[in-house]
Amino acid sequence: METLNLLMQGFATAATPMNLLWAFLGCMIGTAVGVLPGIGPAVAVAMLLPITVKVEATASMIFFAGIYYGAMYGGSTTSILLNTPGEAGSMVTAMEGNKMARNGRAGAALATAAIGSFVAGSIATVLVTFCAPLVARYAVRLGPPEYFMLMVLAFTTVSAVLGRSTLRGMVALFVGLAMGLVGIDQITGQARYTGGVPELMDGIEVVLIAVGLFAVGEALYNVMYEGRTQETRNRLSGTHMTRQEWRRSWPAWLRATAIGFPFGTVPAGGSEIPTFLSYAVEKKLSRYPQEFGTTGAIEGVAGPEAANNAAITATLIPLLTLGIPTSNTTAILLGAFQNYGIQPGPQLFDTNAGLVWALIASMYIGNVMLLILNLPLVGLWVKLLNIPKPYLYAGILVFSTLGVYGMRQSAFDLVLLYAMGLLGVLMRRFDFPAAPVVVGMILGPLAEAQLRNAVSIGEGRWSIFLERPGSLALIVVVLALLILPRLLRRWAARKLAAAPPPA
Repeated sequence: METLNLLMQGFATAATPMNLLWAFLGCMIGTAVGVLPGIGPAVAVAMLLPITVKVEATASMIFFAGIYYGAMYGGSTTSILLNTPGEAGSMVTAMEGNKMARNGRAGAALATAAIGSFVAGSIATVLVTFCAPLVARYAVRLGPPEYFMLMVLAFTTVSAVLGRSTLRGMVALFVGLAMGLVGIDQITGQARYTGGVPELMDGIEVVLIAVGLFAVGEALYNVMYEGRTQETRNRLSGTHMTRQEWRRSWPAWLRATAIGFPFGTVPAGGSEIPTFLSYAVEKKLSRYPQEFGTTGAIEGVAGPEAANNAAITATLIPLLTLGIPTSNTTAILLGAFQNYGIQPGPQLFDTNAGLVWALIASMYIGNVMLLILNLPLVGLWVKLLNIPKPYLYAGILVFSTLGVYGMRQSAFDLVLLYAMGLLGVLMRRFDFPAAPVVVGMILGPLAEAQLRNAVSIGEGRWSIFLERPGSLALIVVVLALLILPRLLRRWAARKLAAAPPPA
C-alpha cells in the first residue's frame, strides 16, 4: 500500500505540465536517436548532459530516461527498413524484420515492434515499481566492506560484461580510475596528479569526459571511418497487423518480457543475450518455422523487440538501488545523477524519494507517449533518414562544444573535450569500451573512501571482506560475472553462426 501511495505522489510530480513537456521531449529525441543509425542513446544523453547545469534534477532525469527507452522504440525502424541495427539489442530484430519488409510486410513488422515494446515496457515498469523498493530495503543494511564490493561489482560489470574483451575493459576502467584520482584527495586534502594546472584542482568534470568520449568521439569516428556508407531502404507499408498476426504476436510479447526482465536486473551483458534467447524460443515454438530466415516470421520480430525493452527498463533497478550501471547509457545516467550531487544506491529511496517515484511514474506516461509517437507517426520518423550524415555529425560536434563551454566558459575545457574525443576515436577503433572510463571516474573516489573505511573497521585486516557474509557473497558474484558471460557469449556466437545469413 505504501508503494502505491508513493507512486501516486510520483504521478502528481511527473504529471505537472513542465515535467510532461520534458518527458515528451525525451521520448521525441529518443525515438529520433533510435531511428538514426549510428547514434545510440548513450551518445544522445552524453551530448545533452550539460543541461544539468540549468535544469532541475527531476525534470532532467525524466528527460534522460525518455531518451533511453525512446531509443529502443525507434531502433526497430532502421533494423526493419534498412537492415541496420543502431543498437546491439536490435540486431536480432533485423534478422526477421528486414525479411518481412522485403516481402511487403514492413508495416506489420513495425507495428508488432512498437506494440511489443509498449507491452513489455509497461509490464517491466510495474515490476520495477514493486521490486526496486524491496531491493533498496535490504541493500540499506550494507556496511563499508559490502559497499566497496558493490563498487568492485560495478567495475566488473562495465569492464568484463559491457566490453567484448575483459582485458580491454579493464584497461579502460583503469584509465577512468586514474582520471578520478586527479584533484584534491578527500581525506588528506592534498592535490594529486594536477601537473600544476589550476583547472585540474577540482578534478576533471565527468560531464566533459562523457561528452568527449561518447558524443565527440562517436561523431569523429563516423566521419573518419563510416561516413561513406550507402544504405538501401525498403518501402514502408501501412502500420497495421492482420488478426492472425495479432494472434501470433501477443504470446511472443509476454514470453519475451519474462525472458528480458531478469537479464536487465543483473549484470549479464546487456540486451543482446535476452533478445537472442527470445528469438530462439519463438523459432522453437512457432507453428510456422518455415518463415524464419525466408519470408520473415512476425514472432521473430515481436519476441526480440519486447525482450529488448523489458531488459532496458529493468536496468533501472540495479542503477537506482545499488548504483550499478549495466549498460552504456546507465553509466552516463550515473554521471547525470552525480552532477546533481545524488549518488544512486540503497539510500536513494529515502534521501530522494520524490525524484525516484516521479522517474518511475514518468516511465508509465512515457510508454503511452511512445506508442502514440511510433505508430501513427512512423512515416515522419523514416524521413529523418534523409538527413545527410555530414550535417548530422557536424551538428553533434557544434552542440557538444557549446554545451561544454557553457558550463564554465573555459577554453581549457574545450581542449580537454577534443582530447577526450580523439581518445574516444582510438578506443572505438581498437574496440575498447568507453563506459568503464566514465564509471571508473565516478565510482573510483567513492570506492577509495569505502575501502579506507572498511580496512579501518577491520583494524587493518584485509580479511574483513571474507569474514562478512555480504561481502563474501559479492566476491562470489564478481567471480561468476567474470566467467559466466564469456560462456554465454560463446553459446550465442555458435547459435548466430548456425543461423542463416540475412539476404
